[in-house]
Parts: sequence; C-alpha cells; structure tokens
Amino acid sequence: MQRNSKLSEMAEVKLLGVLPSPYVYRVIWALKLKGIPYEFVKENLSNKSPLLLKCNPVHKKIPVLVHGEKSVCESMIIVEYINEVWPQNPLLPNDLHERAVTRFWSKFADDKGSSVLKIFRTREDEMEQVKKEILEMLQAIEDHGLGDKKFFGGDQIGIADIAFGSVIHWLTVMEEGILGAKLLEAHKFPRLYSWLKNFQQAPVIKENLPDFEEAVAFYKGLREASLGRAASK
Repeated sequence: MQRNSKLSEMAEVKLLGVLPSPYVYRVIWALKLKGIPYEFVKENLSNKSPLLLKCNPVHKKIPVLVHGEKSVCESMIIVEYINEVWPQNPLLPNDLHERAVTRFWSKFADDKGSSVLKIFRTREDEMEQVKKEILEMLQAIEDHGLGDKKFFGGDQIGIADIAFGSVIHWLTVMEEGILGAKLLEAHKFPRLYSWLKNFQQAPVIKENLPDFEEAVAFYKGLREASLGRAASK
C-alpha cells in the first residue's frame, strides 16, 4: 500500500488553466507550498483544448489538475486532493473540529467571494449592491474568521488562507482597476488587512502572485468586453 502511495505521489502533474485566474492561483499556491513540480498547460477558453474537454467534460472549466492518468476539477477540491496525496507541509489542522472550521471558512470564501469577480461585469447602476455584498463578507471575516491569529489556521498558511487569498488579493486588483475606491480599509478591517499583508509577504505566495499592473489591465479589459457585449444586445 505504501509503495502504491509513493508511486502516486511521483506521477506526472499538469495544471490546466488561464492566468491570472484567481482559481488557478489557488492550485499554484497549494502545489508550491507542498513543493510539487508540475507543468502548467495554458488554455484558450474561447477554443478549449481536447485535453480540457476530456478531463472536465461536465463543466468544461479551469482549473483542472491532471495527476498521472487521473484528473481533478474545481479549485478547492483540487487543493484538498493535493493536501491528501502529498502529506508534507499539511494544509489542514490535525484537530477534527479545527478542520471543520477551516472547511467552513473555505466554503464561505467560495460562496461569498464570487461577489468580487462580479465587479468586472457589473454596470455602474448595479455596483452599490455588489459593494454591499463585499462589505458584508469582509465584516463577517473580520468579526468571526481570524481572531488574533496570523493566518486562519494559526502560524502557517492553510486551506482557508488559500481560499481567501484568491478573493481578497483580487479585490485589491478590482479596487485599483475598476472601483477606484478602497473597500478593504485598514481602519475598518484591521485583522483582515493585517492577514492580507502577512499572506502576500509569505515567500511562496509573494513569488507566485500575478503581476499587479498586468492583472489590473486584464480585468479592465474583461470589463470593457463584458459591458460592450451587454450594450450590443
């Protein structure tokens, strides 16, 4: 059994994705934190590759992790898979209740964090509602998610940090490129603001963040294209 596990760990790893997708970066961070070598396969979402369609025939979306002959879809499911296959540098706490709490916040990030990506396709007259949703999310994390901890799980980056990193860092991109105003203000959300700085400065994360200006330009372009399509209908 142990031999089969080792063989599984050694199988080739590919990541199918598009940059600077926040969901793809979740997987990149998990692989880097675990020290797992992988091949990044850039996808064209307007002309999806046969490999992507084969590996994710249901949703046909990125990211997809290809591990040997097996494929895994959905970013946080991939992150959990990585954590289970490669035991070094665990991303979940040992305590079962703490694991449940971590998974709660990871799901919260998925459920509520989609409001951030709504920004680039939201008309100006609808933007206040999106801002309201984001501020409610930030307040919930500030009040209940972090306490006095450096990261969600304590002193080390874990699964909840990866989930929220892809939400809060990309919020700063949207603030700069689209909103022209700050929602995550240090005096309003001191715990969350401090957490973000700690997360962004962690060496593995800092070395694997998208170029900020390029990300801003990318999402501004997406917004222009999205609103242009809506106006032409």
